[in-house]
Amino acid sequence: MDQHYPLTGGCSCGAIRYQIETAPMIVHCCHCTWCQRETGSAFVLNALIEAERVTLIKGAPVCVDTPSASGKGQKIWRCPHCQVALWSNYAGSGEKVRFVRVGTLDKPGALPPDIHIYTSTKLDWVSLPEDVPAMEEYYRLSEVWSPESIERKQQLFPK
Repeated sequence: MDQHYPLTGGCSCGAIRYQIETAPMIVHCCHCTWCQRETGSAFVLNALIEAERVTLIKGAPVCVDTPSASGKGQKIWRCPHCQVALWSNYAGSGEKVRFVRVGTLDKPGALPPDIHIYTSTKLDWVSLPEDVPAMEEYYRLSEVWSPESIERKQQLFPK
């Protein structure tokens, strides 16, 4: 197991604590206007990881059904007390993949973005690093994900 794992995280009030057991499949920095609105920030950092690799240590988050650009909605899991968003589930991957909000980790710097997405709507004052891939919209998984991460996703969604 990688020396950085597990990584722990939680909400602001401490009612929810969780840990991710392994490295995520990929970390997105999403610059879409929906993420900007939902977070009240310029972008969101999401670590995509199998739900079974996220262990709830304390508390029980509540699910908030939220509209999404796809029209299929997303489920945002929040602390019932301080309302901090901990992770999301999107319709495309259902309950099997959690999009963990990297900012809720105790050491968010441990998971820098692997890719910037939806940069066509990034705020003009945001500068992107030259050494991290950036896509104007989304991307083809086969062109971006590592072979190991592709295998992990295929195990979740066998054909």
